[in-house]
Amino acid sequence: MKIGVPKEIKPNENRVSVVPSGVAALVSAGHTVTMESGAGVGAGFEDSLYQTAGAQLVEGPEPVWASADMIVKVKEPIEPEWSLIRPGQTLFTYFHFAANRPLTEAHLASGATCIAYETVQLASGELPLLTPMSEVAGRLAVQEGAHYLEKLYGGRGMLLGGVPGVLPAKVLILGGGVVGTQAAKMAAGLGAQVTVMDLSLERLRQLSDILPANVQLLFSSRHAILEQIRTADLVIGGVLVTGAAAPKLIRAEDLKLMQAGAVIVDVAVDQGGCVETTHPTTHADPIYVIDNVVHYAVANMPGAVPRTSTLALTNATLPYALQLANKGWQQALRENSALLKGLNIVAGNVTCQGIADAFGFNYLPPDQFLS
Repeated sequence: MKIGVPKEIKPNENRVSVVPSGVAALVSAGHTVTMESGAGVGAGFEDSLYQTAGAQLVEGPEPVWASADMIVKVKEPIEPEWSLIRPGQTLFTYFHFAANRPLTEAHLASGATCIAYETVQLASGELPLLTPMSEVAGRLAVQEGAHYLEKLYGGRGMLLGGVPGVLPAKVLILGGGVVGTQAAKMAAGLGAQVTVMDLSLERLRQLSDILPANVQLLFSSRHAILEQIRTADLVIGGVLVTGAAAPKLIRAEDLKLMQAGAVIVDVAVDQGGCVETTHPTTHADPIYVIDNVVHYAVANMPGAVPRTSTLALTNATLPYALQLANKGWQQALRENSALLKGLNIVAGNVTCQGIADAFGFNYLPPDQFLS
């Protein structure tokens, strides 16, 4: 199979979808890998490493897209790339379609087969290709939240862990999944007073066994959220509904209950955000203030640490990319039920229920496209 790896062009996105060792694995399996020159530089992988691994390097994105049967990316193709997509081409990347109607419509019109990292799902419910970036984003959320609590950026002027004689900051984490768990570990490690809220009592019981004593666990309800945000210094939104838009747990009018200078880091922004006032920002311009509450809503948070993120992501995605390349997408999906759940769009049809529900599109079961 001919595999294409273009350079990511989303603002300040320095990750790359395949590391040199991944290229070597694909080439040794008999595939051709065409890469855009400079695609790995932002993550610390020079072109020479890819050439040694067997990649064919080309200048610019056009020859990559034109020659590839399968495009492997990190982030969704954005508008300048839409015209490069060919009917029948397989795209394997993060998409988060349910939060972006124009993106969805563009890929429906393209005729491509879109397999989304974020909806590949094991029988256990685990999302193996989303997990590594959720781990990064959860930890990074605390790091960024602590930064923007500084007065210089409009925050309350608080040190997350306090000092002897001064109480630590209060951190509220919405969602006890991968993002929430990693955020809780980081915030607790810095000495903050942490509360994690979730709808699953089973999950809260699991977290009680693994999180330190300065993390409190609270069943989530509308009333409880309103009570907690009144005194929270940092709120981290880590809610995920697989393949669907995130629920709005904090409404616009709720911001008036919060302390001036409190910070919200909405990690769910890729799925539309779990705070009503969330809109995507970039690493170059990451925050905005509404009702004296600082919002951080960068839509590609792990791109801030591209070396760590690239290595973590490709550890997870390469085995699936090899399956798609070795067998073709139809056979690979027939033989791997987790990968089948990643099929979001094929030949102008929506095959993910969450996307269909978000926009009122017709839904067709993915297995009917596998013959």
